[in-house]
Amino acid sequence: MLFATLEHILTHISFSTISIVITIHLITLLVRELGGLRDSSEKGMIATFFSITGFLVSRWASSGHFPLSNLYESLIFLSWALYILHMIPKIQNSKNDLSTITTPSTILTQGFATSGLLTEMHQSTILVPALQSQWLMMHVSMMLLSYATLLCGSLLSAALLIIRFRKNFDFFNEIEYFYAKRSALKSTFFPSFPNYYKYQLIERLDSWSYRVISLGFTLLTIGILCGAVWANEAWGSYWNWDPKETWAFITWTIFAIYLHSRTNPNWKGTNSAFVASIGFLIIWICYFGINLLGIGLHSYGSFTLPI
Repeated sequence: MLFATLEHILTHISFSTISIVITIHLITLLVRELGGLRDSSEKGMIATFFSITGFLVSRWASSGHFPLSNLYESLIFLSWALYILHMIPKIQNSKNDLSTITTPSTILTQGFATSGLLTEMHQSTILVPALQSQWLMMHVSMMLLSYATLLCGSLLSAALLIIRFRKNFDFFNEIEYFYAKRSALKSTFFPSFPNYYKYQLIERLDSWSYRVISLGFTLLTIGILCGAVWANEAWGSYWNWDPKETWAFITWTIFAIYLHSRTNPNWKGTNSAFVASIGFLIIWICYFGINLLGIGLHSYGSFTLPI
């Protein structure tokens, strides 16, 4: 009872905090002089991260197994992974383009997890025998970390395509015009600054997308390999072409094509971003769509196994 109350409090604190954070993000997007609000936003993200971490630890202690046994727990873990991605640019002291993706993604993920649709999954349950393995933490955590990373990379690529083909770029031009007037480089770059800013933004999104997807692809590969070893222990075969396994392979193939296309200068940028954008839909089919059907070796009852 104590753990259940603590989990309830922590999830609502985290959701309320992230709701305030995204509101602050919208305000600072329109009024960039409000630096104090931006600092408050980052403090809110940190507070939310610790709340989610506290929830996962509490769930782990109360259930006796790593909290990744159903859709509810996996969505909370997915939110936690998005916070980790949000903090990576901070560690590198670089411009945080990821925050535009990670913050809304986090609130949507957490909002769905705490909605009434998954109320029956809020209580921790005993794992079925096939899931009572040390591979649960390794395989499922790697898969969910890869999903979070690849989703962010795909959204960055989608943003690149929107900006690339958007004819009306006046909103961004006006913002940068205002700040360019106070820049020491004004005399050098300002005459062609609108096109220069759009080019720089596209290049930055392309660079971030490539780095994030490369990390996600590595995690996905590790997760699939761990799953194959676990499948051999549980079912006597490394690969069974189960619907979940098939779509995991399709996801891996899509992002392998993306990474390979980056080696060709003619495909780098817009073309590779289009491939990554397709990957966004494939991930959701693999992670969420297959569980809706509740079929295959990974079903264990609808939504019981999130990977």
